[in-house]
Amino acid sequence: MDNMNDRIRELEGRIEALEKTAPRDKLSMIVFSVSLDKLIAAFVVATGAAAMGSEVSMFFTFWGTAALRKKARVKKDFISRMFGFMLPTGFGQLKLSKMNMAGAGTAMMKSLMKKKKTVSLPELLSTAEQLGVRIFICEMSMDLMGISREEIVDYSHIGYCGVAGFLSESHESSQTLFI
Repeated sequence: MDNMNDRIRELEGRIEALEKTAPRDKLSMIVFSVSLDKLIAAFVVATGAAAMGSEVSMFFTFWGTAALRKKARVKKDFISRMFGFMLPTGFGQLKLSKMNMAGAGTAMMKSLMKKKKTVSLPELLSTAEQLGVRIFICEMSMDLMGISREEIVDYSHIGYCGVAGFLSESHESSQTLFI
């Protein structure tokens, strides 16, 4: 009988150790795109998960970083100014990833979203903030594209990190998505 009790205690210890290392109800997303449709999808998933009680972290890298730009007067070198000229500033300048048709597709999509009373990207960002969705922005991407912190949208749950910082964050996640 002692052997059986020892075995039960050993199994209970293993279960307890597994529970401590098991991923939490947490979603981590890597947002790589600057396309309107992909960003809407990312924020719909993020806000949906947060509304269901999950912790949500979004890591904006490369082109995704540019999606969070706002207009700001910042002194830049020539290359950074060129990137600034070519990259969108604000959600209003984002285009569809497919069927953009020189802006006509994007305009039709925005019109249809308004007609159908679909939540806009700025409204999704506000909802994400209210639900505690955390946004991390890749410092390397910011540096490469010449984007400064002063150019990033105002958001209360924002952080800046490199890939190691985000991987540490996502290591605890039960799900990781790449958009």
